[in-house]
Amino acid sequence: MGALNKRIKVLVVDDSVIFRRVLANAVESDIELDLIATAHDAFQAIDIIEKNMPDVITLDIEMPQMDGLTFLEKLMKQHPIPVIIVSSLTKGNKEVCLDAVQKGAIDIIHKPEKLKSNENLFEFYAFVCEKIKGAAQANLVQKQKQTIDLSMIRSASPKVQAIIPTNDIIAIGASAGGTTAIEFILRSLPANMPGIVITQHMPKGFTKLFADRLDKISEMEVKEAVDGDSVHQGRVLIAAGGTQMELAGSPGHFRVSVTDGEPVNRHKPSVDVLFNSVAKVAKNRATGVILTGMGADGARGLLKMKEAGAYTVTQDKQSSIVYGMPYQAFLLNAHQIELSLQKVPDFLISRFKK
Repeated sequence: MGALNKRIKVLVVDDSVIFRRVLANAVESDIELDLIATAHDAFQAIDIIEKNMPDVITLDIEMPQMDGLTFLEKLMKQHPIPVIIVSSLTKGNKEVCLDAVQKGAIDIIHKPEKLKSNENLFEFYAFVCEKIKGAAQANLVQKQKQTIDLSMIRSASPKVQAIIPTNDIIAIGASAGGTTAIEFILRSLPANMPGIVITQHMPKGFTKLFADRLDKISEMEVKEAVDGDSVHQGRVLIAAGGTQMELAGSPGHFRVSVTDGEPVNRHKPSVDVLFNSVAKVAKNRATGVILTGMGADGARGLLKMKEAGAYTVTQDKQSSIVYGMPYQAFLLNAHQIELSLQKVPDFLISRFKK
């Protein structure tokens, strides 16, 4: 980002007058951010970008004349800039928002239906600012590389590996950039891998769509977790947005507990909540992996897993789209090994190969 005191230049693009103001107020509430302009449509945004290049753009999907996805595709070809999708959770646009993440957007924020109390409003402001700061650190070159890597995997034959029968589990945590990283890993794993539990920071309504997409392309069964789901060989459970997911049970009888808990580290689901439960329940029968993402959620939980006897992995800086969560875990020495994303699948296979 250059000089330490350089403020992050933000452009807000949204056709709603009210929500443009909400996002503008959020940006203006943080001294590290600089609101350079707001735009009511893609064409106005293009004019602004040509005059004053922002560091981060917040982008609505549903806009007149040119929709957000079309604008994003044009932007990524001409001026790759970190983009955060900010959209309401209508049935039709959830799929489009996930497409936007695959086409270059760093993260998704859903427009809250109610922001009546000041407490809710200021909490939303803080959440938006945290996402923007994370996006400003994003490695877009790495994101584009991973998109190319994914397309190569999609055209390759699936791996066939002899995996040992096991009651071990794998726990994965990720945030910004994680949807691409998780797809890369799951596409590369054989059908009979140990049960996998995943917390990916994602709004309510998107996680089922994400899980359903992964189920279609993965050799393993992938589903959004519901309370009581068993964790077993060949199955991947994704924490549902708007809930907290914990591991429960015992080896051979692992299951997940899904509750309407409070946000932890501003996240629901939270990686720390999952990892802490894995440390407590699975102990040395677990492997923990923390992937790309902004903030520190999951770092302390990964350390607890390591202290409980689990084998722990952090993604390296070079392959992380946002080197925040893995870095915080690295600083705590919560890892036994640091790996590039490209090496994670083969490493996991090697731990359970016959």
